[in-house]
Amino acid sequence: MKAGAASILINNDIGTLIQGAGIPNQRVEAIRDNLEANALYLADDETSLLFVSCDLAALETARVRRYTQAMAAAAGIPPECILIGCTHTHAGPVVLHTAYQKPVDEAYSRRLQEWLCTIAAQAVRSAVPAGVGWKIGNARLGYNRRVCYADGTHSMYRRADADADFTGVEGSDDTQCLALAALDAANRIIGILHHGTGHPASFYGRNVLTADYPGVARRLIREAYGPLPVLFFNGSLGDVAMWQQAHPQATPNSPDAEITRSGSALAGETLRLLHEMQPRDDLRLQHRRDELELPVRLPAAEAVAKGRAMLARIDAGENVRGMEAIFAWGPVSLAEQFADNPVDKLAFHALRIGDLAIATQPFELFCQYQLDLKRRSPARDTAVFGLIDGYGGYLPTLAAELGGGYSGVPFAWARFGPAVGCLFVDHAATALHALWQAPPGAKK
Repeated sequence: MKAGAASILINNDIGTLIQGAGIPNQRVEAIRDNLEANALYLADDETSLLFVSCDLAALETARVRRYTQAMAAAAGIPPECILIGCTHTHAGPVVLHTAYQKPVDEAYSRRLQEWLCTIAAQAVRSAVPAGVGWKIGNARLGYNRRVCYADGTHSMYRRADADADFTGVEGSDDTQCLALAALDAANRIIGILHHGTGHPASFYGRNVLTADYPGVARRLIREAYGPLPVLFFNGSLGDVAMWQQAHPQATPNSPDAEITRSGSALAGETLRLLHEMQPRDDLRLQHRRDELELPVRLPAAEAVAKGRAMLARIDAGENVRGMEAIFAWGPVSLAEQFADNPVDKLAFHALRIGDLAIATQPFELFCQYQLDLKRRSPARDTAVFGLIDGYGGYLPTLAAELGGGYSGVPFAWARFGPAVGCLFVDHAATALHALWQAPPGAKK
């Protein structure tokens, strides 16, 4: 086993636009804390894996394919072994076209490719004989945010004027965390990878760049271990928020308080798990990557017509923002992209590191699918990484589709229905079981 790691800043410039979807003119006035890309390279005699975590909302699928090709050439590894994930901070550069008046920042995207090639090469070049350890624990990073009402409708957040009609939350959440570290022959940590499920949107609508709670956790971990590469991979966060909907007054109500609570919880559990893990240098690595063609659900003609009328008002100078702007642009964009061929192709990875199973997906997956896959996994320890190798948008459950509201109805970044969620669970479970058909444990 060998391991190497690298880290680089990926801040955008003051004055550039911020990802926050429904706010058209939100620009960077300050860098609250640095955005980073961190890489961890693991390899044995047969398999190599390059994990990369970026403090960004998500990356378009076609763009990720270009990045992995360039990184593979720079690092001298196959592009199929590269996994690029995003933490999903909402206070980063515009890397997704999720708002009508916010195109992707092409200048930033070109710089990002250069940065990713740099850390890919550094991580691979720095690889030394190493051991890897991991441990599974729990930390509360978020709560289900889909709220149900007596009339059968559901919304993404609790409406302030509807307490009397509130009938509970729609779905599940998941507190499982993973901490993994690679150590050199002198027992020094080379890099740290950790994982949990929470939606880092605390600074949505603010004019700063911030890594949100994953950045807080990274800072606290570095206070303990030094300036190491620290990668965070988020889970199935589609219907998860950082504050409670059943008892919203019980969670912090300021961005700084929110990210401190979640970041401290994540870092504290990660530090505990790292302290208890037992690294080994004889673990087997196995990996498969599949691309699936998935059916896209199209918006109703009425939603498209209504959206186009709203966009015409925006073009005429009307100040339309927030959810109204999202529901206008979303159906129109979806129809323009997929009406002629309602199929999208996305990548999925299945990994085995010793007896640790990792499945990846490119969605803001609803959390129930994550729990379903863990129940079907052949491994005791299973993690589901989201927003890997592209962006497939929200992937709701049947309850969300029936309840409607944001993410429940078809639009540009909710283009798949519940059947695709079931297909993902089935495919990922089958892929993991195939990896586990070989004798488990150490390599021979």
